Amino acid sequence: MMWDGLIRRLKGVPQAPAPLPEPDEHLALGALLVRVAKSDNHYDAVEIGEIDRILAKTFSLGPIDAAKMRATCEKLEAQAPGTPDFALLIRQNVDYPHRLEMLHTLCQVMEVDGTHAQEEEATLLEIQKILGIEDNDCPIR
Repeated sequence: MMWDGLIRRLKGVPQAPAPLPEPDEHLALGALLVRVAKSDNHYDAVEIGEIDRILAKTFSLGPIDAAKMRATCEKLEAQAPGTPDFALLIRQNVDYPHRLEMLHTLCQVMEVDGTHAQEEEATLLEIQKILGIEDNDCPIR
């Protein structure tokens, strides 16, 4: 069995990618962080580093595990049909104070590259509404 994989690689036969995990509220937050960062069509090392830092701090991960989680979240984000899926998953599983904290975290990603693109703000406002965050609590101005 282990030789089969080696022979396929030597022949250049591509292996099927591992299936992605079913999103939970942790992966949903990571996917939303990626979606906000990508919403202005500019996704760079500064934003990636901020996402890794946020994931590490939020979920008590080391740098390598945070980067692996972000990579999984990037794949989930790319396959997800829309932002509401992730935000709704969070709303259903996370209490209001923690959802508000998550929205503040999403704002950090928007601001880390020094620009404040309208597309990013629009994505955040969509997320805010789906998360059920009251307008007077919203950090987006």
